[in-house]
Amino acid sequence: MIPSERLVPERTALVLLAAGKSERFGLSDKLGAPFLGKPLGYHVVTALAAVPFQARIAVCDGGDLDYAARGYQVVFNDRAEEGVSYSVRLGVRAARATGCEAVLFALADMPRVTAAHIYRLFDASAGAETVVASSDGTQPCPPALFGAAHFDALETLQGDYGARDLILAGKHVVTDADELVDVDTEDELAYLQAKFGRGRAHAFAKDA
Repeated sequence: MIPSERLVPERTALVLLAAGKSERFGLSDKLGAPFLGKPLGYHVVTALAAVPFQARIAVCDGGDLDYAARGYQVVFNDRAEEGVSYSVRLGVRAARATGCEAVLFALADMPRVTAAHIYRLFDASAGAETVVASSDGTQPCPPALFGAAHFDALETLQGDYGARDLILAGKHVVTDADELVDVDTEDELAYLQAKFGRGRAHAFAKDA
């Protein structure tokens, strides 16, 4: 049997999920909250800027961050209350229009993701049937890479669990837990700020 060809960034659309109510976060615009000198929602953008994706798509529902200025096609989600699955569906629809062979989903509120880890996801891929997710050794999660064979399934997702079942059944690439922190609360942001920055007080100060 001929092995499946590994997926590559040049034929993959990056879909950044940046929509949601952020009800557990105290500030009105979580992604705009300052973290290490820039808005929380720009860290993953900076980290993945040099990865040569075929296309970059940001699914948003408002906020002050200008993803278009950073090279993203912005897709507006006016039904964020339907859960993350609707954002996934919008992202896949936009990605398919680019003719890509795969989609890499990342979350805008995961500020510690690295390009090195993303390349490890690609290294673990195997063609159109690929499902490769990240893991802290216990729980699989985004960033996650999907080959084109799963586009139809992704476009029919419902509810607030996204592609959880597909991710659970796929390969998992383990990395440090801090790289996969999904910031849902001020305490989680303060934890990262205290560990990688200059403490909680600075975390919520306005940018200079």
